[in-house]
Amino acid sequence: MAMRLLFNILAISGAAMFAGVMLAIGVILGAYWKSLPPQGFLDWFSQNNHFVAQVIPFVVAPALIGLAGSLYISWGDTTGRTLWLVASACIIAVLAVTFAYHLPSNAQFAAKAVPLDQVSGKLDSWLLLHSLRIVLALVASILGIVAIAR
Repeated sequence: MAMRLLFNILAISGAAMFAGVMLAIGVILGAYWKSLPPQGFLDWFSQNNHFVAQVIPFVVAPALIGLAGSLYISWGDTTGRTLWLVASACIIAVLAVTFAYHLPSNAQFAAKAVPLDQVSGKLDSWLLLHSLRIVLALVASILGIVAIAR
């Protein structure tokens, strides 16, 4: 029972923290980035991106550990397993979008490799896909709550 509780707490709070960190990035930093001229944004990003990147492992690790443990412990319960599988799929989708789009885009922004006339459009795309990541992490957290509350 104690391990189940620990894994459930890690899964739910980790996914919720991940959603919260991404929400702060999107709302606070996203609005700030959009207020900057393209060169100013690239300059800011090249100097500060590492600060944003440093926080992510602190929320992803608990989410992944908690989801894996919760899924394992709930494997014999069809409904629980399904809820934890979908919650896990949400976080895996967040990571897939992150690795496929956001990390390469971040590297381009940090290297100032995006032409100035394309910065605004690329940032808009970045923020749109970032919104998807926020929703997916939030859904993962909600599904975890549903899994333990039923």
